[in-house]
Amino acid sequence: MFRNEVLYAQDIYRNETRSLRHLTLLNEEVWQVGFILVSDFSFVGFSSAIEPLRMVNRISRRTIYSWKCYSLEGNAVTASNGINLNVDGALSDIDKLSTVIVIGGNELNRQSHPELLNKLKYLVSHGVAVGAVCTGSQILAKAGLLNGYKCTVHWEIMDSLIEEFPDLDVTGNLYEVDRNRFTCAGGTSALDMMISLIMIQNNREIASQVADMLILQRIREGNESQRMPIRGRIGIRHPKLLAAISLMESSLEEPLTCRKLADQVNISIRQLDRLFRRYLSTSPAQYYLGLRLSKARFLLVQSSMSVIEVALACGFTSASHFSKCYRQKFSCAPSEERV
Repeated sequence: MFRNEVLYAQDIYRNETRSLRHLTLLNEEVWQVGFILVSDFSFVGFSSAIEPLRMVNRISRRTIYSWKCYSLEGNAVTASNGINLNVDGALSDIDKLSTVIVIGGNELNRQSHPELLNKLKYLVSHGVAVGAVCTGSQILAKAGLLNGYKCTVHWEIMDSLIEEFPDLDVTGNLYEVDRNRFTCAGGTSALDMMISLIMIQNNREIASQVADMLILQRIREGNESQRMPIRGRIGIRHPKLLAAISLMESSLEEPLTCRKLADQVNISIRQLDRLFRRYLSTSPAQYYLGLRLSKARFLLVQSSMSVIEVALACGFTSASHFSKCYRQKFSCAPSEERV
């Protein structure tokens, strides 16, 4: 068993060099991309990844990129928006590709099929570059293909990815391109990641033309933040209130008391309470609880963490208290989210 793992690791090492060498396209070379669509995949992530490739071909007036779509058994796949998409084949039909990109989505617990994980390992061992959009990063992680690489994932699932794979180098960036692995947060960040790859494989001029055709004001850098600033998300500009909410969002696992929150933003508890009630029509404690419960709901739906693990990750030390608060907010028990 150990010998097979060593041989597999050696195959990956030898073929990474080959993949890196092929990141720059040769004259008249066609870069063949395979998109693997899992059930409930992100349609916006998929279209954001494929459209820049189409645009390169249009601008260049020749086929620089070709692509095919695959599903587990070759059947049509339903996207998260309910649209059914026919594919070109099953995983077993994948052959002679330069790159494979996994398009993730919801229902993560049902997407990491052993056949998919094994296929990804096989492709990497044969020199294929591998990428992921949105929660596809978690599938690559389950296949062991992100060990030793920088990676990113959608901010909603970042905590559960780190919890499940504590040794991974997970960033909160928009996208990461690390040798022959590339991952992005999902949504429109796939546009930026693909344009970045186009720039590497072609040149800045073509990449800029693609961005211009796609009505992008600029090409975002990979190290930019995924989320809008709090000010833009909640439509409030009061600096003390924004600072308090920022502290809350960064301390969900170990919640701060209202006293500590007030002290850290240099106001009294009474002033803190007034700010929340004036601008958000709620108390600081209730707002904080809402943030923790919203995170809990996502972890219950999107991760394999147990209910008690989710409770602890969201700052609840008592399972009964967590269940009571959860039921009050969402009208169901935490365990019912997985039925």
